[in-house]
Parts: sequence; C-alpha cells; structure tokens
Amino acid sequence: MSTNTRPSKVNESDLKERVVAINRVAKVVKGGRRFSFSAIVVVGDGNGVVGYGLGKANEVTDAIAKGIDDAKKNLIQIPMLKHTVPHEMEGKFSGGFVLIKPAAPGTGVLAGGPMRAVLESAGIKDVLAKSKGSSNPHNVIKATIDALLKMRAPHQVAFQRSVKLEKVFNG
Repeated sequence: MSTNTRPSKVNESDLKERVVAINRVAKVVKGGRRFSFSAIVVVGDGNGVVGYGLGKANEVTDAIAKGIDDAKKNLIQIPMLKHTVPHEMEGKFSGGFVLIKPAAPGTGVLAGGPMRAVLESAGIKDVLAKSKGSSNPHNVIKATIDALLKMRAPHQVAFQRSVKLEKVFNG
C-alpha cells in the first residue's frame, strides 16, 4: 500500500472539485437559532488522483472553500487499468460498506451518490459499485477511499509474487 498513498506531483489547476453534500446545523442561542454549514467536497484530476475534505463555516461558500482546501491536503493516488479498477475490492468505514468491481469498456460508472463523485473524480470511467449499510455521505466516501487504497496494480502484484505480469492475469 505504500506506492499508492501520496501522489508524486499534481498540478492544482487540473483538480476539479465536486460538492457531495452540504449540511445546515443550528445552534440555539438566546436570540434564536444560529445556523452554520458543513460541506463535504471531493477533488480529483481525472487521472488516478482523488481526495476528500470537510469544511465548516457560517456561510456555504466559505464551507465549500475550506472543504476544497482540506481535500487538496488529503490526495491519494489509486491504481487504474484501462479506465477501470484493477480488481474487485470491498471497503469499510464505520457503518458504510462499499463493493467496487471492474467493468467492461463502455459500461460507465454504475454507482450511486457519494461513491459516484469519488470514482468520477478519480477518472474511473467503467466500474460497477454497490453501497451497503450506512448511506451517510461521510461514511460512504471514506469507505470508497478505503477500498481504492486497498487496490493493487497488476505490476505491483507481479513484483510481490515474483512472477511475470502475464501470469497475474492468467491465474
């Protein structure tokens, strides 16, 4: 897992951000309710680099800006194989479980809600995904990132097993 944690170099202008969820919370004070906002943002360069962040502020735009800054600090590099994931993987975070499977070219991103945002931001074009358990966007995003972090590229598997790359695909 050491090779797919931090991306080597990412051009910040290539990063595209997607707001996944905005939550309004109220604090009751003497004069009434005081509202603040939290925003979950996913950023990615569409080429195997993705990250998520949480921003909280009294204004929606400030919360989104803080979320983007946080997401840029938490970028990870994921292995990709012909615009899909290299193999099937399950991810878990708290009550959120996700299942990610590779798909044939032309399938598209078959995933819901927060998972779709993470996978599309990473640049994955063909994938089958299922979210189980918690539908809380925080847990689903973190479970998806967990599954993507556990992925291993074929050349990495071949090196660890001390076999040729062709042998990895043929069993």
